[in-house]
Amino acid sequence: MSETAQADARFAGLPGRPGKIIAIHLSYASRADQRGRRPADPSYFFKPSSSVAATGSEIVRPAGTELLAFEGEIAIVIGTPAKNVALEDAWSHVGWVTAANDFGLYDLRANDKGSNVRSKGGDGYTPIGAQLIDARTIDPAALRLRTWVNGQVVQDDTTAGLIFPLAQFVADLSQHFTLEVGDVILTGTPAGSSVVRPGDVVEVEVDAPDVDGCPTSGRLVTTVVQGTGIGFDGAIGSLPQVDDTQRAEAWGSRELAGLPEVVGPVDAAPALSPELRAKLEAVPVAGLSQQLRKRGLDNVTIDGVAPLHPEAKLVGTAKTLRFVPNREDLFTSHGGGYNAQKRAFDAVREGEVIVIEARGEAGSGTLGDILAIRANAQHAAGIVTDGGVRDHDAVAAVGIPVYSNGAHPAVLGRKHVPWDHDITIACGGATVQPGDVIVGDNDGVIVIPPALVEEVVDAALAQEDEDAWIAAKVAEGHPVDGLFPMNAAWRAIYDQEHA
Repeated sequence: MSETAQADARFAGLPGRPGKIIAIHLSYASRADQRGRRPADPSYFFKPSSSVAATGSEIVRPAGTELLAFEGEIAIVIGTPAKNVALEDAWSHVGWVTAANDFGLYDLRANDKGSNVRSKGGDGYTPIGAQLIDARTIDPAALRLRTWVNGQVVQDDTTAGLIFPLAQFVADLSQHFTLEVGDVILTGTPAGSSVVRPGDVVEVEVDAPDVDGCPTSGRLVTTVVQGTGIGFDGAIGSLPQVDDTQRAEAWGSRELAGLPEVVGPVDAAPALSPELRAKLEAVPVAGLSQQLRKRGLDNVTIDGVAPLHPEAKLVGTAKTLRFVPNREDLFTSHGGGYNAQKRAFDAVREGEVIVIEARGEAGSGTLGDILAIRANAQHAAGIVTDGGVRDHDAVAAVGIPVYSNGAHPAVLGRKHVPWDHDITIACGGATVQPGDVIVGDNDGVIVIPPALVEEVVDAALAQEDEDAWIAAKVAEGHPVDGLFPMNAAWRAIYDQEHA
């Protein structure tokens, strides 16, 4: 078969080669509930037409990767040009409907999440077909989408489950550019998308069961095969990389990915109540340290860090970020693009403290003004790093509480590789877990286990009252001996005055 004939065969399920393929990130309520977020408006990304494949094709899982995931979708194909069309007229510009599979390689999402250029743009990553349904013959609100893996139904939903009607995608996109004849819109996937392995067969079908004769796209069939040799050359781009977050998203859940449940889940880190936060803000770190020591916890101070704003109290729950020592090949694969550092700062929530493990290495910055601005915009409670800060004055001007090991002008890559986030780390000699309570003042920063925080802060407040009374007695001229700490006689006087 000639190269031209082979190229034409890829588009057998379409009127011809599409000029544009536009895909929707999140559109079904079932998928949104699975992801824990529901968009107010659709967002989009482009896929190259070179990624199109016909039914019966094979998709290659590249060597060295593990997270190739299918997404059964309804594809709508433009029949007449659409530019600035109204919502009520949009469907009249759709010529055909068919099935599609929006494959993605999660191993490549770290540097491309959002654009999906690498992760979803590969050859064969957009099977479409097997045949076209005339859009005039069906109700776009009553289409059914089903996906099978090795003969088992894994997705079964209808367009009634969409957050946005199909016509909205046409109207919305037409405000920004002309949709031309043959352009394809991939309309998102419902819950059930998951990982497939070499040897798996994935089938997708779109039909209209409420219409006489049940118009159907037929089964769009794709077989997964294993790639051989070197999958990617990291010298000229990002290497595949996965973590447990990517695994959970690719498989659809931590359980399906074979991962243990997170204790004190990162996605639902316990927030401090306003009352508890107010108590913590009122107690000095020295008082909290004393109470933790009484309970056998000596190794809970983050040593070697100083505040940029000594007057500001730091109170929040930990969101952790880990750097490992720089190694050039690892920085090539993990240091550029949308790396763990940027993901952590993008994901920090109100009231959280970003705590960074930098091994006490102050020979480069671990954040600068842009990331400080991002954390502040997210209403983070503060940042603690046992490494350096670059753009020191600009970071200080942002106003967010920051504790660091000092200033340094060098960029991250001089000493560190951003490796992972939302894991147990070591910062300034203290172990910090996601959700731990972090409190800082001019004396330093302390880590409080969440299970102890109520007990510890109440005890510290009581001790503060007692210490204030002792200080007043000393100021009156009483000697320290017997008063600090109080002997039985002074204790009786104190108890009587505070009965």
